[in-house]
Amino acid sequence: MPKFMTKLRNLFFLCILGLLCCKKPYNPPATSTSNSYLVVEGVINTGNDSTVIKISRTVKLTDKITNNPVLGATVTVEGEQGGTYTLYDVNYNGHYNSISGLNLPASQRYRLRIQTNGSQYLSDFVTIKPTPPIDSLGYNIVKDSVVNLYVNTHDAANQTHYYMWDFDETWIFHAKYASIYVLDPTTDKIVPRTSQQSIFYCFGNDKSSSIVLTSTQNLRSDVVYQSSITQIPLTSEKVESKYSIMLRQYALTQDAFNFYQNLKKNTEQLGSIFDALPSEISGNIHNTANPAEPVIGYVSATNVQSKRIFIKHEDLPGNVLPIYPYTCEQDTALYLDKTGTNQVQNTLINPPIDYFATSAISASGGGIIGFLYSTRECVDCTIRGTQQKPAFWR
Repeated sequence: MPKFMTKLRNLFFLCILGLLCCKKPYNPPATSTSNSYLVVEGVINTGNDSTVIKISRTVKLTDKITNNPVLGATVTVEGEQGGTYTLYDVNYNGHYNSISGLNLPASQRYRLRIQTNGSQYLSDFVTIKPTPPIDSLGYNIVKDSVVNLYVNTHDAANQTHYYMWDFDETWIFHAKYASIYVLDPTTDKIVPRTSQQSIFYCFGNDKSSSIVLTSTQNLRSDVVYQSSITQIPLTSEKVESKYSIMLRQYALTQDAFNFYQNLKKNTEQLGSIFDALPSEISGNIHNTANPAEPVIGYVSATNVQSKRIFIKHEDLPGNVLPIYPYTCEQDTALYLDKTGTNQVQNTLINPPIDYFATSAISASGGGIIGFLYSTRECVDCTIRGTQQKPAFWR
């Protein structure tokens, strides 16, 4: 090998070694700043439904908590020509609600006032932007693997142009295995479960976590056709039995749309060299004593439209099975194994109770000689859901 090639090779390896050995951790300013900015989410609902405003503060990327609600604030909706409506944090979780629908007249503009920890925040006065009804909410199957939920809507007056949606999801699911036996703590015996003790079926729920927007500004008609809301893999537990989605539709002003579009780019569309660069997010809420303080949020006023649909598993392709979120296996516990050990006593009766009997093992001549069992995650649906049937469920 020529000497210059040998030198180049050695130089290459030295460079690689330097890159591997000289790494230093980089902590961006965002992980160390002590600032905690106010975050305001929600709209002033001018119709029959309650207004819900979620108020929280930002947390550092290095913090263990992900939710930092603002509690004990005084929150009111104010009309420009008079009228004040108080919102209450009934559940003490940072969600401020009106007791009933505000039914605000469209003859004036409205704003939000927030007083917390000695600071006062005001939104700009905003004009009510009417939201047209949702025409329909439907779904189709994409590539035989995904349930795509979509919305249709339109504004015959050609005045809306900017739309936003959020949603609540509810579904019924079951544990991997049915535990038909339970430990009776009064007798330390394993007995059949009653129907009231069943932990096989539960309801799960979730809220939308992404910003869903669309605009018809550049279209000839103010018509939204099959705009995708969310997608669910056919292997998801959400659609293993029955699934329901409650969709809410909001009409936005162009300024509000631009705010949410910018927020979406900053929070959901970063990470690759092809994504947009982060940019400043400017809303319409301000600290009255310090206008330069960043406040994240944009207050709009509109009558919220909603629609719910149900999807049954039998209405979907039947050749796809749900993927359970845990690795589950069943094992055997005998009252008397080959070594003379009482595995039932040691595994299923002695605390702490980490395992649950799923079915009995009977001897050929009759009588229970042990049980099959599995872990709590695989038999108890209540660790991930609730058995309380929602009032709307059918």
